[in-house]
Amino acid sequence: MILGVVLAGGMSTRFGSDKALAELDGRSLLIRAVDALSAWCEEVVIVGRENGPARCIPDWPRAGMGPLAGIAGGLRHAQDHDYTSILTCGVDSVALPENLLAELSPAPAYLESQPVIGHWNVETASAAEAILQSEGRHSMLAFAKTVNARPVKSASTPANINTPADLAAMEQK
Repeated sequence: MILGVVLAGGMSTRFGSDKALAELDGRSLLIRAVDALSAWCEEVVIVGRENGPARCIPDWPRAGMGPLAGIAGGLRHAQDHDYTSILTCGVDSVALPENLLAELSPAPAYLESQPVIGHWNVETASAAEAILQSEGRHSMLAFAKTVNARPVKSASTPANINTPADLAAMEQK
C-alpha cells in the first residue's frame, strides 16, 4: 500500500501569504495536491499543517526543518499504519504527470527537477531521521543519495509555485 504525503509545512515567505490556501482555477493548491495524490494512493495525509482536507500530521522531529522533516513525518506515519511506501509532493507542485507513480517505481526515486516529488520505501525512514538529527544540512538530495534513490527525468515537469507571479502564470495556461 502507498501513502500519499503532501508536504505543506513551509513558511511561504516568497509567496507572502499561506500558499497552501492560494487558489488556482477556483481550487486551493492544498486541495489540488491532495486530489492529485489520491489518484495513486490508498490514503493521503498532509504534513506540517493542523487543518486541511485530509488527515494532518506533524513534521518530524519538529516544524521548521524543511521538506525532509515532512518526509520523515510521512514515513513514520506510513510505518505505523502498515504502508510499504509513500508518494510525496509539495503543496505547490501543480500538474503532476499522469504516469507519476509508474515513472517513480520502483521506489526509491524522485523527480530530478523537484526532489520533493518522490516515491520512498518506509525502510528509508531511518536514513531521513539520521540526517535530521545530524548537524549538517537537512538536504533532500543528501537523503536521496543516502538511500540510493533514482533521479527521474520526467517528460513533463510539474509547476512549482513559489510566488504570486508563478501562480498568475499558471492561471494564464
